[in-house]
Order: sequence, then C-alpha cells, then structure tokens
Amino acid sequence: MTRETFRTLTALRHTVRSIALGHRLPADDRARLVLSLSEVAAAALGGGRPVTLLSGRDTDEDGAHLLTLALRLPGQNRGPDVATDNLPLRARTQPDGTVVWNLPLPPAGVPGPGGGPQVSRPPATPAAAHSGEADVALLEEELRASLARADALADEHRRLKHELAETNSGVLALYVQLEERDEQLRTAHGRTLRALEDALRPRPLHVDGLELAVHYAPASDEAPTGGDLYDWFTLPDGTVHITVVDALGHGITSTRTALTVTHAVRTLALEGHPLESIVARTDGILAPFDQSVMATLLLARLNPADGTLSLANGSHPPALVARGDGSAGYLEVRGRGVGFPLPGSERVLTAELGPDDVLLLYTDGLTESRRDPVEGERRLKDALCRHRAAPTEEVPGLVAEDLLHDVLHQDDTLAIAVRRTGT
Repeated sequence: MTRETFRTLTALRHTVRSIALGHRLPADDRARLVLSLSEVAAAALGGGRPVTLLSGRDTDEDGAHLLTLALRLPGQNRGPDVATDNLPLRARTQPDGTVVWNLPLPPAGVPGPGGGPQVSRPPATPAAAHSGEADVALLEEELRASLARADALADEHRRLKHELAETNSGVLALYVQLEERDEQLRTAHGRTLRALEDALRPRPLHVDGLELAVHYAPASDEAPTGGDLYDWFTLPDGTVHITVVDALGHGITSTRTALTVTHAVRTLALEGHPLESIVARTDGILAPFDQSVMATLLLARLNPADGTLSLANGSHPPALVARGDGSAGYLEVRGRGVGFPLPGSERVLTAELGPDDVLLLYTDGLTESRRDPVEGERRLKDALCRHRAAPTEEVPGLVAEDLLHDVLHQDDTLAIAVRRTGT
C-alpha cells in the first residue's frame, strides 16, 4: 500500500484525483472521493498539521477488486471532526482514527472516463500540483458529470411526477365513477324499497263525512322502509277502523313486524272481535310463531254519522284532537303493546268528534325527536292548533315540518289527520 504525507489541501486533492483517474473511476465517483477526503482533512491541514494518505488495491468477499484509500489524521486514537455518514462518499472510521474508503473498481476492459480505455497513471508529486492545469481539466470533467447526473435526475423526477399525475388522475376518475355508481345503486335501492312500502300501505279511504290524510317520512332516505305502519278500512256497520303500529327497530325487519301486526288486527276487527280485546288477541296470535315481535299500536274506531270515537292503546303515544273552538287535548288510554308483558288495552276510551274537529294519530318519531317526550307533546299540540284550519291533506305534513325542522336524532315518523266534516 502506497503511503504519502501532505501538508496542503491542494496537493492532497491533486494526488487523490490522480489516483482515482489512474484506477479508471467514473468522474462522479472521483468528485465524491476528492470532496470527502478534503472535508475530512481540511481541519488538520488548515491548522498546519500534516495528514497521511495510504492507497492500494484490495478484494472483497466475492473477489471483486476494490480501491482502498485511508486517511490518517495527526494525533493518536483521534477520530475525524466530521461525521463520516454525512460525507459525499461514505467511509468507515477505524479505532485509531483512520478514515477508510473502499470503492469498487470497474472490470477490466470497461471504458473509463472519456469513452476509451484508461491507462493507469502514477500519482502526481506535490510539486506538480502547483501547475493546476491538469486539476482544472479534471475538475471540469467532474463538474460536467455532476451536471449530467443532476439533469438525468431532474428528467427522471419530471417523468415520475408526470406518471404520478396520470395515475392520480386515473384513480380520481375511477373514484368519481364508483361514487356515481354507488349513488345510482343507492337511489335505485331507495326507489325499490319506497315502491315496496307504498305497495304495503292501504289504499286511500274515501268516506262521507270524513277527510283523511297521512304523512310518512323514513329515518333515512337510504332505508325508506321502517317499523311505522298504518291501516284503515270501513267495517260492515259503516264505522272506520284505523290502526297505527310502531314496530321495534328500523329497516325491512321492522317493516315485516309492523305488517304482521296490522294484518292480525285487520283480521280480528273484520271477524267482529270487541275493540278492547284486539291488542291482547293480536299478541296471543303472533307470540307462538315469533317471540321477537314487539310493537306499540293504537286502534281507533270512528262513526262518521255521529262522531263517536273509540280508542284502544297498546303502549302507544296518545291520540290528539284539536277542536273547532281552538282548544286541543290528548286522549289518554293506558295499555301494553304486542310482545310486552301482560299485553292489552286497559280500557276503551270513548269521545266525540264534532264537525271540523281534527284527530291526529302519530308515532313517537314526532314527539321524541328531542328526547323529551313532554316537550314534544307540548310542541305537537301547538303545531296542530296552528295548522288545524289548513286543508286536511296538508295538516300532517305541516305538523311534521314544525316538529322535525331541528331534531337531535332522526326516526321514522308517521302522522294521520282525520277531520269530521259533518256532511
């Protein structure tokens, strides 16, 4: 291994550059090597202390040829003043403070810098370094190599950036298509379910002396079916029967429960069972087949001729009536719903609906939208009094709009308005 001592940075650079050139190192590696040794030796040489450079050839574990350069700084067991990991060309530090670089050499026959085979050159003497002409030419070559490398990296960066932009654009377009497709599927799903629910609801009922209207709103447009359901029909004696059901839960399962309850009630009513027994009988019919059925229900019977109103309740919110004179009040009936312990209505409440009186049957989605049923019942009474004089077909929707414009949580809502015209 060749050993040389240097007292100036210029001589060290010239010698390192000559060694790298003689071993046919690429200009880019040559520049990094010169800069790294200069950075390590700068502090010592600047302080007037010489440094020693050792150079030679070596082989690694795979038998590849290496160029080894070792820089010894003045002083015993003293490490470098710079971090070798941050050098342009990484090095390792030995225990005695010597900094070592190992560079793989190009295979024999590979063209060296400049395009043709390189001939090994002997290291230049320190005196030759003062001419500077050879170093300037080599420095320009290293600079051109660095600039070419920088240009290549810039071109690669622009290419990757363009490819990334195209990829992002494609991903964004695909995401938009998926969102549009998902929205189309949700819309189609909602329309299908809404059509199904509309098919399950009873046909409009036209009875002399009565005007009936209904408003229904699901908790979510994505799942327009729910557990709020109603049924109305005319009994053989001319009275009108109305059933309002609120099944536990949301979605199709609760719709099935509500539909099962309304069908059972209709069958019992048409068979002539007394109103006060229908809630309990409905539970008795359904319980053996499905123990999970749970629903509240309100049953109303109204005679259009004389306005006689009968109500039976199974854990459902009470009916509300607004009189023609401007007063309003709830018609309270206690009871327990289908699936509840001891189901049935405790009694049948009888009242009279006068001409132009409006009866409102509803589910708890109206009164419990703010989680305070007492406040909800007060607001519901005020809303019905405020809109009682409106056309009957508009009353349920206007009342629901007043109560649901500012809610804490969404729920299925159902409201039925019945006005006795007296004609």
